[in-house]
Amino acid sequence: MADLVLIDTADGVATVTLNRPEAMNALSTALRAELYRAMLAVDADDAVRAVVLTGAGERAFTAGLDLKELGSTAGALGSANARGAEENPVTAIEACRKPVIGAINGVAITGGFEVALACDILIASTNARFADTHARVGVMPGWGLSQKLSRLIGIARAKELSFSGNFLDAATAERSGLVNRVVAPEDLLPLARLLARDIASADAAFIAAYKSLIDDGFALPFGEALALEHRRSSAANAAVTPAAVEARRAAVQARGRSQ
Repeated sequence: MADLVLIDTADGVATVTLNRPEAMNALSTALRAELYRAMLAVDADDAVRAVVLTGAGERAFTAGLDLKELGSTAGALGSANARGAEENPVTAIEACRKPVIGAINGVAITGGFEVALACDILIASTNARFADTHARVGVMPGWGLSQKLSRLIGIARAKELSFSGNFLDAATAERSGLVNRVVAPEDLLPLARLLARDIASADAAFIAAYKSLIDDGFALPFGEALALEHRRSSAANAAVTPAAVEARRAAVQARGRSQ
């Protein structure tokens, strides 16, 4: 049986691929466990400085939880949706200290939408479409969609998507601010990996601290978030010497001229 999750690492970038294309990369119990372990592995690997998460094939990033499996297993739904449950892939993606770029190659539906929302940055193929079908299935979201989506695209747009179960195409997702950009299918992975390599070229410890600052602050009221930034920046910047800044200045200027 083919591996359910593939990891390919090069130039400081790990490409993690959901590899169940015959089932639209549906999140079976086994695939969820493999994705969880894959994210722990890339987080622990010092050779990895950024991550690209995608799905095999062009039809689906992931169609969400495997409804056939859920329908035949008592108690499976509650276990799958529990945010604190062991082997929860969403919490593993969120906890990854390396930036995770979601390369959305096809549909991202319900639980698959939630996996996409766990990523730090989203780049979509023109084949990508997003849908929240929780209301159609009669199951409440448990991986953060009800809170994250409204913060990303606005509460009214989020309610329209979640209450209707309608699909959101890639171009509209870009206009709504859900994805950073939309590219042709053949350009998706090259662009995602190029961006990941740009991130990987920065200091890994600094990027991890910066990601934590943004994420932790985003979860707070604005005033508290500003105070958090002040506390952390004061502590971190006190250790930065003028010589260190000067040593990096020429590289920063050269990079700016080349872009």
